[in-house]
Amino acid sequence: MKIARRVQNVQESLTLALTAKAKAMKAEGIDVVSFGAGEPDFDTPERIKRRAIDEITRGNTKYTPASGTVELKKAVADKLRRDQGLAYDPAQIIINCGAKHSLYNVFMTLVDDGDEVIIPAPYWLTYPEQVTMAGGKIVFIETGVAQNFKITPQQLEAAITPRTVALLLNSPSNPTGMLYTRGELEALAAVLERHPGVTIVSDEIYEKLIYGGERHVSPAQLSPSLKERTLLVNGMSKAYSMTGWRIGYVAGALDFIKAMGRLQSHSTSNPTTFCMPASITALEECEDDTRKMVAAFDERRVEIVRLLNAIPGVACPEPRGAFYAFPDVSALYKKRGVDGSIAFCEKLLAEAKVNCIPGAPFGEDRCIRLSYATSMKNIQEGLRRLAEYLK
Repeated sequence: MKIARRVQNVQESLTLALTAKAKAMKAEGIDVVSFGAGEPDFDTPERIKRRAIDEITRGNTKYTPASGTVELKKAVADKLRRDQGLAYDPAQIIINCGAKHSLYNVFMTLVDDGDEVIIPAPYWLTYPEQVTMAGGKIVFIETGVAQNFKITPQQLEAAITPRTVALLLNSPSNPTGMLYTRGELEALAAVLERHPGVTIVSDEIYEKLIYGGERHVSPAQLSPSLKERTLLVNGMSKAYSMTGWRIGYVAGALDFIKAMGRLQSHSTSNPTTFCMPASITALEECEDDTRKMVAAFDERRVEIVRLLNAIPGVACPEPRGAFYAFPDVSALYKKRGVDGSIAFCEKLLAEAKVNCIPGAPFGEDRCIRLSYATSMKNIQEGLRRLAEYLK
């Protein structure tokens, strides 16, 4: 049976493949410590679950408008005004089936064949695949530990061409935990102001998971002109531990959001009906739950960075957001008889029973990703095994 080229070119998620292998080993009774999780290890807050159950019980299980309910759009608009001082009409907001779906619809609505999208590396491994499926060409900007995984204004200026339609920013970042400061974003904004045809796709899914007194800043906050060109992507998954509920959203220019709605009306239609009022409860009533989760992540963050940097040959910048550490372990490749992060992580899982995610699929083969969305006990035991393995 024929398979379309656009699907043939899509790469399997190595993150999911390695995590599945680690789970299979655990099922066989092997004691594996896993740092692969891309989701909080906390349960969804009770108030959110009760709201969904109540909605199901009273029969709120039918179709809604394809782009989501007005009530949830209003709650998102209130959240953006409250948290970031951004004014959006509910009509400028679309509700999607998770933030990954939000991003897919953004690229399908924005990108024509041959259009260029700038993606800083390291990057979440889904970004390039989605741009490719939309027919776009990816222009990577390379960073590294030395510049704390952040692009410079000079790099951005050099990457923009007449075919550039978008810059994708993810702050805080998966996989690095990197966070752009207001000053750093303003320097990038000065470049973007000279290129009015470039849309900013701002993935802000980790915006509430920030540490050390830092604050999240959206490009949409920097100037009215940038707000008009920013597609702000967010969702419920990370901040409220609702990964399986699949609710994401995009805020942006009215015409673009309407176009996304037309696309969605012929693909998924509405997100799950009873998950939307539950999401309103999350946005309006569950900030204390989020703060408690962030405090726990912060303790783990400090410990995992301390233990990683205590290993000779490992260099781990301090992550300022999300729940990932992204150490450079390339100095150890030759010692372990490997030529890159994939082989390194495969040997680490097989020989030390520790599951980490290679950096290669994220565009940085010198590094590996460790999620600290796991218990302190697992962090300490896993890093003990890693240090012992690397002696």
